[in-house]
Amino acid sequence: MRAPTFRQLSSFVTAVETGSLSGAARSLRVTQPAASQQVKELERALSARLLQRGGGRVRPTAAGEVVLEQARRVQSAMNDLLAAAAALQGGAVGRLRLGTGATACIHLLPPVLARMKQRLPGLEIIVATGNTPEILQRLLAGELDLALVTLAGRLDRALEAKQLLEEPLVAYGPAAMLPAGEALTPEQLAALPLILYEDGGTTRGAIDAWFRRASLAPRPIMELGSVQAIRVLAESGLGATVLPSGALPDPASGMAVRLLNPAATRLLAIVLRRDKVLDRALRAVLQELLGRFSRAASVTGTQSAIPADR
Repeated sequence: MRAPTFRQLSSFVTAVETGSLSGAARSLRVTQPAASQQVKELERALSARLLQRGGGRVRPTAAGEVVLEQARRVQSAMNDLLAAAAALQGGAVGRLRLGTGATACIHLLPPVLARMKQRLPGLEIIVATGNTPEILQRLLAGELDLALVTLAGRLDRALEAKQLLEEPLVAYGPAAMLPAGEALTPEQLAALPLILYEDGGTTRGAIDAWFRRASLAPRPIMELGSVQAIRVLAESGLGATVLPSGALPDPASGMAVRLLNPAATRLLAIVLRRDKVLDRALRAVLQELLGRFSRAASVTGTQSAIPADR
């Protein structure tokens, strides 16, 4: 079996991402026959058919899906190699791809990103948002350089994490709707019309677990993926919600914020691949994040602390 070339792997990955060999050719700035030839040579080298046509698009075969994941890792490793070379030259330009949740993107990242633009004005920062499982999968695939996410449970062994903040979850709703008292119990909240995060995210998982410990299951009247949309609907008087305290720096008039009893929290952490090369830009972002959350501590379990230097 001959070893595939980087050009062959890039042609294959780009064909999958664009949905056609002509799209891959345009993206790679080569002719379509040249792109097709690279994919055919890759298939011959691996003795497997990697692409199939359907609905006017090319899609990976079962074998192609396996090769696609590894090919993206190769691309990521090549990007790391180029970044490391640029770091040796002391350059302050490049691209950093950061994945995070919507709440952190709105309420925690802006000052960090502003500071980064001051330190490295030539750096391009791309921010992708999504649920933690989605972000971590993209991190594993090499599509992201760094993740700032809510953690629950154990990480893949290829990843490492460092805790930034254990953030309280609080009840938020119209003051006239929330029961009197300093903190609300699961029974009190379960009796209210609830507007919660959509199912599948780790913050929603923490909320469900809090109710479950009281042998209750929340039955929200609405589920949304946007913390801003949840706030707007709660502030319209439609119901109460449970949100991270950091999402409520400025409660609206007529609204109340209450602690939960028993307390509930979510764990915010930095996550990256263990084999990730820490170039100048990535080190700078880590410093900014760790500096902003001075009480950072190592995450337990299979998660390990990110070293200050590597």
